[in-house]
Amino acid sequence: MTATGSVSEIGYTSMLTRDLAASMKNSADMFGLIETESNGKKAFFTAQNKHHEVVYTQSDQDALDHIGLVVSNSAELEAIRAKVDREAYQIVSEQPIEDHIEEGFAFVGPEGYTWQIYTEKLNYSMLKRGTLTADRLGHVNIQVTNAPTQVKFLQDVFNMSISDAIGDQHFFLRCNTDHHGVAVFTDREAKMHHHAWQAGNIMDLARLGDRLARKGGRLAWGPVRHGAGDNIAVYYVEPNGVVTEYYCDMETIRDPERPVRHFDPDDLYWINQWDGQVPPGILDFGVPPVKR
Repeated sequence: MTATGSVSEIGYTSMLTRDLAASMKNSADMFGLIETESNGKKAFFTAQNKHHEVVYTQSDQDALDHIGLVVSNSAELEAIRAKVDREAYQIVSEQPIEDHIEEGFAFVGPEGYTWQIYTEKLNYSMLKRGTLTADRLGHVNIQVTNAPTQVKFLQDVFNMSISDAIGDQHFFLRCNTDHHGVAVFTDREAKMHHHAWQAGNIMDLARLGDRLARKGGRLAWGPVRHGAGDNIAVYYVEPNGVVTEYYCDMETIRDPERPVRHFDPDDLYWINQWDGQVPPGILDFGVPPVKR
C-alpha cells in the first residue's frame, strides 16, 4: 500500500514550565498520571501504557515546546517529510528532539507550532480500569489567528479530516476514528489552550472533581456536554496556565466519508448542549508555542 503521509494518533505534548515541581505535583497528585522518569530538569508522565504522553521541562517561561504526532511506519514518516520539504517548512531537527523516540524529525509549521513526527512501537498492554488515571491522551486544542490556513496545513501535511466546523472560526479534525485529535480555534494569538485525556465514564470525571476539591483545587468548567464531538467533559487549569480536559463518550467516526457537520457559531449548542453557557475567561488560558 502506498504511503499517503498520514498521522495515526496524537502522541504527546511537551511543555516548558516555570515551576517544574508544581507541574509534577499536579500531574501525579491531582490528575493521577504516572511518572515514568525525571531528573530535576525534566519529567515524563503517562496515563498507562507509554513512556510519556506529556513532558514538562523546567524553564524561565510557560510555553508549548512541541506536539508529538505518531505515524504508523517509516514509509508514512518519509511521506510527511517529503511534503514538509516541498512546502519548505523550517526543520528543527533531523532526529527526534525528545528522549525515548528512535525515529522521527521535527519542524515548525504555521503560527510557530513545532511538530515532532515519529514512529512508535506498538504496546498491547491492557488498560487498568479502576485506577485514578486517564486511559490515554486524546487530543489537543490549539488557538491561532488564521484558522483556515492552519486547517489546510493539517489536511495537506498530515492528511487529517474535518469532522465539525463552527462557521469559519473553529474546526475539529481527526486522524483516526476519534472525532478529533486536533481542535483549531480562532483567537487573538497562537497558544495551546488544552490537552485532553480520555476517561472511562462520567464517574471518572466526578472522581477528578472530588480529588481536586480535597486537594485545594477546583474545576474551571463542567461537567458539560459538547455539541461538536458530543463528549462530556470537565476542565481545570494547571500551574503553568494550560488547561487540562478530562472527557468521555466522544463520537467515533468509522466512515472516512462522513460529511462535515456545520454549526452556527452564534448558537452555543456546539460548545454546550445542556445550558448554552461558557464560563467567562475560560478560553483566555493557554501557553504560547516556543519561538524558534
